[in-house]
Amino acid sequence: MKKLLLFAFLFSLVNVFAQDADSYIEILKSEIKTDKKAIITETMQFTEQQSAAFWPVYNEFEHELEKLSSKRIANIKDFAANYDSLTDKKADELIKTSFSFQNDRLSLNEKYYKKFAEVLTPIVAAKYMQLENQIQLILDLSIAANLPLAKKPGNE
Repeated sequence: MKKLLLFAFLFSLVNVFAQDADSYIEILKSEIKTDKKAIITETMQFTEQQSAAFWPVYNEFEHELEKLSSKRIANIKDFAANYDSLTDKKADELIKTSFSFQNDRLSLNEKYYKKFAEVLTPIVAAKYMQLENQIQLILDLSIAANLPLAKKPGNE
């Protein structure tokens, strides 16, 4: 069952990135959230007590992660808008924004690991953060696989 859910999650990502950016954003906010919760539920197999402690903290985490992800989405849209006329200055700005997103997400993960460890145990929190990291890596890979590399204007 776990593998089937992960496969469904991966398959939905492939389809998501084939669509335009606005459709992608809407699908990301609905389908992927639902799939992610199903994967977490199936993988973590929380007790009732753990579940009651985990989900409120998770909802806070997801809210902050969604705000942070809007920075990434804006950067991707900015890249797309400037792709055919990319300048050195704009490329520098875009990659620095990308680095900033990655650093901010790592800080957020560290902050919430501590919160999860407080309401669960460090082992259960570590397991969840491993799963969260895997999901984030799948998303990162899907995005990277569908974004073209930067090019100088006029080069095909």
